[in-house]
Amino acid sequence: MSEHIIWEGEVVALYIAAAADEPMQQVDEADLVAGCGIVGDRYYAKNGTHSGSDEESYEVTFIESEAFESVEAENKLSIAYADMRRNIVTRGFSLNHLVNREFRIGDTLFRGIALREPCPHLMERTNHKVVVGFIHRAGLGARIIAGGTIRVGDTIHD
Repeated sequence: MSEHIIWEGEVVALYIAAAADEPMQQVDEADLVAGCGIVGDRYYAKNGTHSGSDEESYEVTFIESEAFESVEAENKLSIAYADMRRNIVTRGFSLNHLVNREFRIGDTLFRGIALREPCPHLMERTNHKVVVGFIHRAGLGARIIAGGTIRVGDTIHD
């Protein structure tokens, strides 16, 4: 039986940070562990800003590249992907539709947990226009159901 793909997108960038206040580092590939996060990232090491929080726990964050382009155009700003402190930058589909849904990147299986809004930590690191521009489009927090390795250019699908 063939797999029926309803939608698909692409990974355009990957980022990790060793600790909450460390700069995000771009990587070409990342190893993900179910129930833990991305190897080398602050949440995998349990030293991220939201580590230990009981609120809708997640192990990895996503954000759409289209959100960056929109916020840049609306506010005449230049925003680096790393500024939003999300792990996986995507293109080609709406993350908002993935809350409570499973999706794949390669062999890695994720479950969307909750939409992420800009937080006070982001406000400290950027400017007000950036934070306001990303309200309701700051990404998705997800759990890793089955781990694997993902790479820039990998296809994302349901």
